[in-house]
Amino acid sequence: MKTNQIMVRPMGKFKVTQRTCDGFFNATELLKQWNAHVENQQVVNTQKNGVLKKKDLDDYMNNSSTSDYIKVILEKEDIHNSKGVIDATRGKHGGTWVHPMLFIDISMWINPYFKYDVVKFVQDEMIKFRNLSGDAYPTMCKAVKSILPEDIFREKVKDLARSLNIIVYGKHESEMRNKIADESKLRELYELEMNIAQWIEIGIVKNYQQLKSALINLYYKKHPNVLPI
Repeated sequence: MKTNQIMVRPMGKFKVTQRTCDGFFNATELLKQWNAHVENQQVVNTQKNGVLKKKDLDDYMNNSSTSDYIKVILEKEDIHNSKGVIDATRGKHGGTWVHPMLFIDISMWINPYFKYDVVKFVQDEMIKFRNLSGDAYPTMCKAVKSILPEDIFREKVKDLARSLNIIVYGKHESEMRNKIADESKLRELYELEMNIAQWIEIGIVKNYQQLKSALINLYYKKHPNVLPI
């Protein structure tokens, strides 16, 4: 079971709350912020913004188009329980927690002008992890190079890149990080590259065979239904 942490992330003038165990966002918290902005007139009521109104999450949830969209999320994400899309909780960090795909739709429903902040938020996160994974790659290579002779390094670094793609994306092609621009995959790739560098730096991995064995074990742990070769 994943340890859950609550992340607070900026989205335009707002802050969104996300939990790490499943990536769900707190829709209740976002609505509270929006309604407070409307009440306190902290959001300028311009022609671009349109008429600013307080919002009730029940209005969104009771909309027939919302029900249809939830069915699509369940199907596309292969989720078999509605709690895999909406999870109402009590207590600390309580509220209505929703699947990221539903959260984006809720955010856009709040106000048409708010749509820009939502799209920008998603785009920025994806670009951030694309850049981070790109920056982490030379850091990892530098660490791997420290445990290999130069001539062997040039050969093994291609093998390493192939192994990372198979672990993260399930297959190998050139320029995978550009072809599959999925934030969760980019984040996973970044973390894996940085972990490899750290394993070598602190002496857990001392040669390429140990690194390869660690990656093989990681692959089968991630894909438990695949039989070892």
